[in-house]
Amino acid sequence: MRTDSAGLQILSPEECIALLASVPIGRIVFTDRALPAVQPVNFHLDGERVVIRTSRDSKLAVAAANAVVAFETDEYDARAGTGWSVTAVGRARTVDDPAETAALARLPLTPWAQGRRDHYIVVDLKQLSGRRIRR
Repeated sequence: MRTDSAGLQILSPEECIALLASVPIGRIVFTDRALPAVQPVNFHLDGERVVIRTSRDSKLAVAAANAVVAFETDEYDARAGTGWSVTAVGRARTVDDPAETAALARLPLTPWAQGRRDHYIVVDLKQLSGRRIRR
């Protein structure tokens, strides 16, 4: 088991993917008017890409179109003192192809927010890193 300088276990890319797939909520980090912005989102991991469903005119959809973004998710049990965090970096793209949109619409991804959410953002994951903490 490899550890970092703080004594946290360094997760392999395979462990990072498995943990990403195990939770429904994450945070996407993007640039909004030249400043960093973080937005919680529900998502679906489809292979090695994060799929987010939103509205076409949302701040996220506009800002993330063809941009490099970060994506983070984690889990922590305060009582047990255990947890993990996974961070990914990749290029986000909006999905405009009707066939791809139809395929993504079949994924088990139900948006939180009310209203029309028929626009998809896909983040192709390029860099993965993760850490696990154990008491």
